[in-house]
Amino acid sequence: MINERKQHLLNSLAKGVRYDGRKLTELRKIVIESDISRSAEGSARVKFGGTEIIVGIKTAVEKPFPDTPEDGNLMVNAELRPIANPDFEPGPPGEQAIEIARVIDRTIREAKAIDTKKLCIKPAEEVWSVIIDICPINDEGNLLDVGSVGALVALKSTKFPKREDKKIDYLTRTEESLPLLKEPLAITVFKIGPYFIVDPLSEEEQYVDARLTVGITSENIICALQKGGADSLTQEEIKNMVDIAMEKASEIRKLL
Repeated sequence: MINERKQHLLNSLAKGVRYDGRKLTELRKIVIESDISRSAEGSARVKFGGTEIIVGIKTAVEKPFPDTPEDGNLMVNAELRPIANPDFEPGPPGEQAIEIARVIDRTIREAKAIDTKKLCIKPAEEVWSVIIDICPINDEGNLLDVGSVGALVALKSTKFPKREDKKIDYLTRTEESLPLLKEPLAITVFKIGPYFIVDPLSEEEQYVDARLTVGITSENIICALQKGGADSLTQEEIKNMVDIAMEKASEIRKLL
């Protein structure tokens, strides 16, 4: 049985109007700032409407993973704190934080966005690790997509710190950028009843039946897919959602 609030939302979507007056597949106003932190090797602040996220990139020289002795390491962390949403609790990452980190990680990794071979200093002994920290400042919906945009912008702004005699001077950034090969974005399309929307408000996220996150490179190649929500999706619905995601990715890239 559909509760009254969801029915009210469905009635609105049937008229082609969202709670905030947007059309179904219209994005909120996007503001992107790059290189906002002096203490991080790369950073970004991204706003989609009232949702605001800060992303920082740190680098470190570490041992490579045993199965990839000639490749640098990539790690993505997402911290959802009460400062962004009173529903978030302090402590270990919850289910939502883990999913955000994993999907953004997979999008970057499967796109082969970073040339990890060039992060190798000495095979099996020393490689550069790239750590992406995603921290929402205010949550008004769509954290995953906003975090993905922030991660890409921060990666593009990253400069390696100075390293001499195996000592890293994090206060001195060089002009050497990360070896980026691709620029992937994760775009999520949400299904509520028979309707598809993007960039949902928190109030809309509560009533999502299914969602599909599509990892897309700048060449419009799909590099990752993540299904969420309780309802299943038909082949035709998946095709429609992918088409919408590609259209929105193209809109966002114009701002990068």
